[in-house]
Amino acid sequence: MEEYKKVIEELIKFRNDRDWEQFHDSKNLALAISIEAAELNELFLWKKDNETENVKIEKLKEELADVLSFSFLLAEKHNLNIFDIVLEKIKQNAEKYPVDKAKGTAKKYNEL
Repeated sequence: MEEYKKVIEELIKFRNDRDWEQFHDSKNLALAISIEAAELNELFLWKKDNETENVKIEKLKEELADVLSFSFLLAEKHNLNIFDIVLEKIKQNAEKYPVDKAKGTAKKYNEL
């Protein structure tokens, strides 16, 4: 948790030093997450299944950091604890996807 707070503090300092908070409304942060996620997906575009695990790790780190950074900023803007919301989502998914029905299948919960 301490590392998370340090990351948030560093992100906010970086943003504030550049006077970028004015651009970081919820809509723009959500759009930035989507755009950065598309850039992450681009690393895998046109690769065969056996090639997808061999992406350039430095590029993967960069794009993943961008997605996470904007996600952290959006969560912080709404006073959301990322650990709490992820744990809550896992609990919701556990109810939607009980082990006895979902194990080993990629079917959606309404198809189980």
